[in-house]
Amino acid sequence: MTTPNKTPPGTDPEQLEKTGTVREIGSQAVWSLSSCKPGFGVDQLRADNLETYWQSDGSQPHLGNIQFRRKTTVKTLYIYADYKSDESYTLSKISAKVGNNFHNLQEIRQLELVEPSGWIHIPLTDNHRKPTWTQIKIYTLVEESAIGKFPRCTTIDFMMYCSIR
Repeated sequence: MTTPNKTPPGTDPEQLEKTGTVREIGSQAVWSLSSCKPGFGVDQLRADNLETYWQSDGSQPHLGNIQFRRKTTVKTLYIYADYKSDESYTLSKISAKVGNNFHNLQEIRQLELVEPSGWIHIPLTDNHRKPTWTQIKIYTLVEESAIGKFPRCTTIDFMMYCSIR
């Protein structure tokens, strides 16, 4: 299990996109969640607003499924979490799986979060630092910080290289 990279202070996916090196591709995917409390679903998760969030309302594991309509190159997963705001609802472990369909998913990252604050940068590259080509990306929110609490996830962005050679 590894600890995720944090973006430098003040760096968020939107700022990185303005540099022209990456672009957000989450809007190209179909999103679904294993469960959510009313008013705390995909729309709130994908809203460009750090005040809204997804809050699960079911038993573990808490799943977020992101399916691209065609094979897509994915470089990085960004998750915003703030332990001070979310307290016991904050995510503590994340597993990222990728594949071309639900039958060949492979875990490429498992992360442990310790009181996260800000944008968490999770590279979705292979051992040679090449971006992942995938049609389906699933992130599994494995555990929340406190038993009996449902995790909150403020927003998730996927980034890819702007130019692919």
